[in-house]
Amino acid sequence: MKKSFLAMTVLGTVAGAAHAQSSVTLYGLIDAGLTYTNNQGGSHNFQATSGSVNGSRWGLRGAEDLGGGLKAIFTLENGFNIDTGKLGQNSREFGRQAFVGLSSDRFGALTLGRQYDSVVDYLGPLALTGTTYGGTQAAHPFDNDNLDNSFRVSNSVKYQSVNYGGFKFGGLYGFSNDAGGFATNRAYSVGASYNYGPLNVAASYMQLNNAGATLNSSGAVSDDATFSASRQRTFGAGVSYAFGPAQAGFVFTQTRLDGATGIGASASGTTSGITLNGGSARFTNYELNGRYNLTPALSLSGAYTYTDGQLKGVDPKWNQFSLQTAYALSKRTDVYLEGVYQHVSDVGNSGITAAINGLSASSSNSQVSATVGLRHRF
Repeated sequence: MKKSFLAMTVLGTVAGAAHAQSSVTLYGLIDAGLTYTNNQGGSHNFQATSGSVNGSRWGLRGAEDLGGGLKAIFTLENGFNIDTGKLGQNSREFGRQAFVGLSSDRFGALTLGRQYDSVVDYLGPLALTGTTYGGTQAAHPFDNDNLDNSFRVSNSVKYQSVNYGGFKFGGLYGFSNDAGGFATNRAYSVGASYNYGPLNVAASYMQLNNAGATLNSSGAVSDDATFSASRQRTFGAGVSYAFGPAQAGFVFTQTRLDGATGIGASASGTTSGITLNGGSARFTNYELNGRYNLTPALSLSGAYTYTDGQLKGVDPKWNQFSLQTAYALSKRTDVYLEGVYQHVSDVGNSGITAAINGLSASSSNSQVSATVGLRHRF
């Protein structure tokens, strides 16, 4: 009897320890709103919207302690439209993220699957569009630098370092999975950031080959690419500084396209109808942003972005202002009001119009949107 009781006690202890060493977390965010937009089809529009700031999603995140500071980790994250219930990311079940890997307290993390690139990981948090303070509609024209993560990289291997006194770095490589074209529809990126008290700086670089190409729909970046081009190169750097309840930042990015055939994919939510006929293009973005916590529950944020474009035969210029105020009803639920104004000039006969990210393109060279929304996190 004593032996049976002892055995049960030992087994219970081992089972409890094993359970404590492994964890799976269900999490998510729901963003629903009502948006007013002018100049759509020559008129204004008032519509229900999903993810005007942050894309609605749910996911599973897990870790298993393997001992010696080593863990097995995974993330499966689904994106969806709260208004229709449809899957996001071109109907992928786990289109936002899907990866598994190993994480070490000493050496960093190595993961494989569908993941964010280094521009999103390191530079995104310094731009208003890459945070909860601006998000989708605050993205640079067409989300040309992917700071709003319009696309992810499939078939990717990613490394992220541990924190070395505030310094972190990492890189990603996305395979084309094409037996006859290793370099076709592949992607790679690198990035680094440094944090010292209130100061944050970051820089990153990303290159895509034949993004948006239909010859290999299972490539690194295919059906959700922002552009169709033989080569896309994006690089940038940013800095932010916090003082008391306020924070100010500046972000510079540039995206260069070679052999470009189209601008504005379904991923950005715009419908531009613009073709480049195999030409080159360049977008240079300068963003000045800031935010201020008026109270622990009430925040105010805004950004101004100037984008200098160079396309085939035309050099458009975009000026964009975004402003948001959010009030936290609890730690998990808040209401927000966000407004965005965009104006584009020097478009010639290109057919380019204003196009706030996530909304249908304007019928003129300017566009205004105003959204009142509710966000809930779980």
